[in-house]
Amino acid sequence: MRPYNGKAIQIMDEVNKVVIGKRVIIGKVLTAILAKGHILLEDNPGVGKTTLALAFSKAMALTHRRLQFTPDVLPTDVVGFNLLSKDGDSYQFKPGAVMCNLFLADEINRTSSKTQSALLEVMEEGKVTVDSITREVPKPFVVMATQNPIGSIGTQMLPESQLDRFMVRLSMGYPDRKSEIGILKERQNINPLEKVIRVVDKDEILMMQNQVEDVFVHDSIYDYITLLVQQTRENPLIELGVSPRGSLALMNMVKATAFLSGRDYVVPMDVQYIFKDVTSHRMILKPKARVNNVTVDNLLDDILRIVRPPKIISKNA
Repeated sequence: MRPYNGKAIQIMDEVNKVVIGKRVIIGKVLTAILAKGHILLEDNPGVGKTTLALAFSKAMALTHRRLQFTPDVLPTDVVGFNLLSKDGDSYQFKPGAVMCNLFLADEINRTSSKTQSALLEVMEEGKVTVDSITREVPKPFVVMATQNPIGSIGTQMLPESQLDRFMVRLSMGYPDRKSEIGILKERQNINPLEKVIRVVDKDEILMMQNQVEDVFVHDSIYDYITLLVQQTRENPLIELGVSPRGSLALMNMVKATAFLSGRDYVVPMDVQYIFKDVTSHRMILKPKARVNNVTVDNLLDDILRIVRPPKIISKNA
C-alpha cells in the first residue's frame, strides 16, 4: 500500500461522519479530487450534496466558497472584476468566488448560459482571465457543482462542452432506513460538521495527486479503455459518443481508483467500476433510443458486457 493511501481512507472516514451511508459516493468524489477532476452532483434537493462538499473541505483543509446560482448571478461574480480606485488612477482586482481550493456551484443549471460559460476556462485551465490579465487559481482546485434533475422551470441546461469538463457525474440518492435514523439522532444537539477533523493539508493532497499520476498502466488497459470508448461512438443508438477528453478523464479516474485500492498498478476491475460515472453525461442518444425506452445506463451496461476485459495483470506483467 502506498504511503498516502491510508490518509485517503481516513478522509473518507471523516466525511462519512457527516454523510451517513454513502461511502461509495464519498469514495468516488475523493477519487475525482485525487484525479484532479471536477464533480457534478445531480440529485434531489436535501440529500446532502452541499454537506458533502463542506465535509471534504474540512477534512482536507481546503479553502472553500459556495455560490448559489440564480438567474441574476453574473460572470464577474464567478471570476472576479477590476474596480477603479478612488483617485481614478488604477484598478484593483476583486477576486470572484472561484479563487479558492473547493468551489461549490450550487444549482448550476439555474443561472444563465453566459455565467455557466465563465467556468469553462477555470475548469479546464485552472486560470481566470479578467481584462486580458490571467491569474491562476489556488492549487489544488476542484469544482463541485450541483443540479436538480426535476423542476425544469427557470433552468438552463448545461452545454455539452461544459458537461464534458466534469470528470464524473454522481447521484447520492436517498439514505436507507438505518442511515436516515442515524441522521435524525445525530442532528438533534450538534452540527455533525463540527465532528470532522483535518486529516491532510494542501501539500499532502498535491503529493497524493502526484502519486496517482505515477500509477502504472499496462498497454492492455490502454487498449481496453480505447475499445470501450470506441463502442460509444459506433453504437447506432448513440448520437454523440465519448470524446478524447472523456477518455483521458476515464484514464485518470482509473488510476485514482487503483490508488485508493492500495495498488500502484491498474486492473480491469478499476475500469469497470468507474466507467459509467465518467461516460454517462458525455453521451447523447438518438431519438430512436428514447422512443424504445433505451437509456444511457442500459447501453453502457451492454458495452461493458460486449467488450472483453484483458486478463488481470500485475505491474511486472
